Amino acid sequence: MSTAVMTNRFELNSVADTALKAAAGFWFVVAVIGQWAFLYYLVGFYGPSTLTGNFQAWTRNTFLRMSYVRGDTAGNLAFGAHALLASIIAFGGAIQLIPQIRTRAISVHRWVGRVFFVTALGLSVSGLYMEWVRGDRENIVSGLAISLNAVLIILFCVLAWRSARAHEMSTHRRWALRTYLVANAQWFTRVGFLSWMIIRGLLGGRDSLDGPFASFLDFGCYLVPLAVLELYLRAKESGTPNGRFAMAGSLIVLTVLMGVGIFGIATFMWWPLLEGTLK
Repeated sequence: MSTAVMTNRFELNSVADTALKAAAGFWFVVAVIGQWAFLYYLVGFYGPSTLTGNFQAWTRNTFLRMSYVRGDTAGNLAFGAHALLASIIAFGGAIQLIPQIRTRAISVHRWVGRVFFVTALGLSVSGLYMEWVRGDRENIVSGLAISLNAVLIILFCVLAWRSARAHEMSTHRRWALRTYLVANAQWFTRVGFLSWMIIRGLLGGRDSLDGPFASFLDFGCYLVPLAVLELYLRAKESGTPNGRFAMAGSLIVLTVLMGVGIFGIATFMWWPLLEGTLK
């Protein structure tokens, strides 16, 4: 093989690596913006009402079926705790993705990680309680989807924790990323559905809250992000330059769609609810 061919191949690999890294960075920035917008909404809308016991205020969010149930004190408290725990996931998960914190403030990374894992486990338990004890499920399929999500959160938390204890940092990072994605499944549901609604609306179509795409999101809200992550890891670690370019392009498209969904849900749901709370 000639020197020129080897040089060209090296340059192509370098450009492909740069493209994939840039696409991942783009996804990270948009995801953090969306996560912290969600955090602001959760704290602003559910914080005051939960702390003051004004659970009935949750009924202003008409997208939720059983947020507040008259006389169900235990269930209402479980829902309030679930919402506020989700705010910790939104804040802590974004912190854990920042590479500078992982490399320059390892103690912060470790403690935030511990809080994140414990919170994710708490979310899983409260989610299972609301689905199967409180009965907050639309149908058996959605209940099974939530339950599988909870099982995966618990499993991934254990595997991430075990690999960290064994100082297997590469393995730990993979399981931590998987935990982050499944723990944020409901965020992906909201963002994904609003993105779909906006794009469908621009094309002249409509979809209801219980339409085919909503049913797909029952499982897709965590299985699709997991699949994308696995493809990304494969492309990054052992893919060809063309494979990395393809993955970079796919990530950019998915990130744009995610950005559309974040803008849509922040504009049409989160902010109107917060405005009503602040009045």
